[in-house]
Amino acid sequence: MDATGAGTRRRSSGRASLDGGLLLFRVDGVPVLLAPSWWIGALVVVVLYAPLAGRLLPGAGPATGWVLAAAFAVLLALSVLAHELGHCLVALRLGIPVRRVRLFLLGGLSEVGRTPRTPAYEGLVAAAGPVVSILLAGLCGLLLLAVPSGGITWLLVAECAVANLAVGVFNLLPGLPLDGGRMLRAGVWALTGTRLKGTRAGVAGGWLVATALLVWALWGLAAGSDDRWLRLGVCVVTASFVVVGASGELAAESRRSWPDGLVLTDLVRPVLQLPAESPVSDALAASAGRGVVLVRADGVAAGLLDEASAQRLAESSPHAPAEQAAEPIRAETVLLVSDPGEEVAERVREAPAWQFLVVDEEGRPAGVLRREDLRAALTEPRR
Repeated sequence: MDATGAGTRRRSSGRASLDGGLLLFRVDGVPVLLAPSWWIGALVVVVLYAPLAGRLLPGAGPATGWVLAAAFAVLLALSVLAHELGHCLVALRLGIPVRRVRLFLLGGLSEVGRTPRTPAYEGLVAAAGPVVSILLAGLCGLLLLAVPSGGITWLLVAECAVANLAVGVFNLLPGLPLDGGRMLRAGVWALTGTRLKGTRAGVAGGWLVATALLVWALWGLAAGSDDRWLRLGVCVVTASFVVVGASGELAAESRRSWPDGLVLTDLVRPVLQLPAESPVSDALAASAGRGVVLVRADGVAAGLLDEASAQRLAESSPHAPAEQAAEPIRAETVLLVSDPGEEVAERVREAPAWQFLVVDEEGRPAGVLRREDLRAALTEPRR
């Protein structure tokens, strides 16, 4: 959802996830992963922060400076983790599935499995992360009052306060893919009734944020500030992330947008119900461009006829039961006639299937939607 250098759950094998991230733990079944790139980001933070740490604690040797720099990298990661868990838990409480939480390079990401259906949900999920970060920064600030100043303990608590404050404040900047950009999108969406307009506003904000970061980094170099190299490294990486993330948000929004006047029922193919034990050659001949639901003798649907599989099966065993060429009907491949168009587009894009059963409010088959038919309708210009 956002990053601090920076918004179908996947199972892992052992301690490594399928995509190479290290599985740390799970929250409500959601895997929390540490991406390999995090180690690179941590190393950059340590190298750039160590000289500054030595100056913040006069009299400390080089080894102490490196230890404090490493501690800051870990505290920054924990701050990002707390931030992302705020997003994750609020999304789950609102009924929005979360695929995974991932820490990478200088940031983190909570990958939701479905776009929030209302501006309010979008705003609540986006605001959760900064709220957690700012609360933690405030608690650390209060703790500083009870810790003797000037020592290592005081500096560690101060690092924790600064890390959380930086994560919270930065993510409130009004540009996608940051939380502030998502909150901006929610506001524009609520005012205009169009999510796409909100996304465009957030993308414009993202470009402004990236520009401001680069200007701030160059200003630090020109002024010779003590943290100029740390600032430059973080700002360049972060600006790149913001630009790439904003472009990705706009591309994703364009794919999920639903043209005015397009009706789901205009896209579905007629549905034909056949016994699951019908010869595959007969089922294939009867399909004739229609969707075929294969039903067992007990009335339970065996699946949708997969024409490619049926063609191969018919060539070798034309009298084999059509059920052997059926594609299972799963929850993610069933659509309601009343589903909003944008939700239909998103579900079709994410589900690993090429055809979907469309049912009415009472669960009766109303047609079959094929992926290529929807793609053609979304890409061809409307008259």
